[in-house]
Amino acid sequence: MELDLWSIAIIVVTFVVSFGFLKKAYERLRQQQLKSLPPGDMGWPLIGNTWSFIRAYKSQNPESFINNLKKRYGKSGIYKTHLFGKASIIVCSAELCKKVLTDDNNFQWGYPVSNLILGNVPFDYMSSHRRFHRLVTTVLNQHQPPSSHLGTIEKIVINTLEEWSKMKEAILFVPEVNKFVFKLIIAIFLGSGTDDNQIASMEEYYRKVYYGLHTTPINIPGFAYHRAVQARKVLVNKIRGVLGERRERRCNDPDPNTGIIDFLEKADYEDGRPMSHEHLVVLLIGIFIAGRETTSRTAIWATIYLHNHPHLLHKAKEEQEEIVKRRPSSQKGLTFTEIKQMKYLSKVINETLRIRTNIFSIFREAKNVTYLNGSSTCPGADLNYKLVQLNPGGPVNYFPSPDPVDNCPTKIIKIR
Repeated sequence: MELDLWSIAIIVVTFVVSFGFLKKAYERLRQQQLKSLPPGDMGWPLIGNTWSFIRAYKSQNPESFINNLKKRYGKSGIYKTHLFGKASIIVCSAELCKKVLTDDNNFQWGYPVSNLILGNVPFDYMSSHRRFHRLVTTVLNQHQPPSSHLGTIEKIVINTLEEWSKMKEAILFVPEVNKFVFKLIIAIFLGSGTDDNQIASMEEYYRKVYYGLHTTPINIPGFAYHRAVQARKVLVNKIRGVLGERRERRCNDPDPNTGIIDFLEKADYEDGRPMSHEHLVVLLIGIFIAGRETTSRTAIWATIYLHNHPHLLHKAKEEQEEIVKRRPSSQKGLTFTEIKQMKYLSKVINETLRIRTNIFSIFREAKNVTYLNGSSTCPGADLNYKLVQLNPGGPVNYFPSPDPVDNCPTKIIKIR
């Protein structure tokens, strides 16, 4: 009996000593790993720095988040943080961004809440992106060149502006432009025959999905992310319904109001097979996000800047009037040749894109432990590279400072 007690005591002591040794070894290893990480702040438990990131993004100075990191931790060009429920590394120098963008062996596409875009569809982004690019290029070149959509786009723009002009009360400009751009995307990809009520309904649920992309992924009722997950389910069903109606309509009576999606459904996507319906839905959600946000925000900010500088608006308007005067009397509607003649308007658009970058950051995910500027990145960590911070070093720079004291709108004056 006494021998058994001694055996038990020895086992317990051995376990405690071994556990203590392993714990210290782990802590020492962990400290070494943390030392190799770039400087930065992981923020609060669970939410990290997501709220301060979003607050900065929605403010008049979206660069304030990264500028604050620079002030606190120096201009290293790489910082650790915690965004959208994941450990993240922020990269904001041209050299490091180039490394992240071009090194496909160590970095892959990875958005923190990509399931709102992909759902449960298995998706290899890089290979799928290349295949999709090839498909769309083929469709545009062989079946629906961009010029074939000009009539539809012009009609929607004119009708929308006329509707706005007839409204007795002031309109909420940003939501209305978002709806108008969404309608353009639907017309190009799903055809101009899509019902207006269906478009309005899809836009409503898409908006909820988009808001969920910029939140902490907490899938509990009451949180924006949960509302986005639920909205995605409804949006997917609505897209499936529209696609089903189009297929049925094509079987009974070939529809002259074809969209790009009609050709994509029949095109060779992979190994002689067409794109699956699930991939088509994912594709459309991605197009909604990429197409609506960039186009609508550029239009909104260009309108604001031109409104604030009437002499520039007058110059842009003069160019348009000159183009219309040269138009043959037999011509109806806009042509691609006329668009190429809009040199000044192109400058306005390019300068708007430069000073109000629509994409504040892009995410990639580290596949392996990778060293950038002497700092390591862990597998699974998000690499968040800031396009806003790259503008000053770009080959085209209309203004000597990326952030002048007299604020952004004055930059557009430099268009000559």
